[in-house]
Amino acid sequence: MLELINVSCQRGERRVFSGLNRGMKPGTLVAVTGSNGSGKTSLLRILCGLLQPEQGRILWKGQPITSLKELYLSDLLYIGHLNALKDDLTAVENLRMAACLFGEQSSDDTARDALSAIGLGRHTHELPIRVLSQGQKRRVTLARSWLSTRPLWILDEPFTSLDTASTRLLAERFQTHVNRGGLIIVATHDEVPIAPHQLDQMRLTG
Repeated sequence: MLELINVSCQRGERRVFSGLNRGMKPGTLVAVTGSNGSGKTSLLRILCGLLQPEQGRILWKGQPITSLKELYLSDLLYIGHLNALKDDLTAVENLRMAACLFGEQSSDDTARDALSAIGLGRHTHELPIRVLSQGQKRRVTLARSWLSTRPLWILDEPFTSLDTASTRLLAERFQTHVNRGGLIIVATHDEVPIAPHQLDQMRLTG
């Protein structure tokens, strides 16, 4: 479904990685690992079309993502390592705004259900983001995955700032998505609790 063909990345004078060739299949979670500076975030940004590779191509369903453009983006959910939340808006308002920006349907009720699914208590739903902890803010961002039906999810360090219970809930959401034939790509330093036969490891050496 998603294919990397001879993909290389250079930042400034440094070659971050080169010659990546990889096929990524539906029903799989691809865990991108590597030391700091190995290019995990750069690779995710290339896969999202936010950064151009030095050379090589990314194919989605056999077509270059550069030619698909909006069609590719309509199949993609991207959650970066920054939460990108508005401090003065509530958790519900932030979640609904994000869904609207990415062309997905939501209501106050569906937003509250998504927030509850990631372990945020009802008392936090109407609070402004600025009063929430870092872990709560991260969960607001990750609640987007409960609203998304897009087949391709790309997430940068999704487990950062999560407690054990929230990590389990997110892993269960990932498992549901791959069971339905979705493809998930995550950059992570953490072990991903998902069925071993659905886990594909991709290590960048920098």
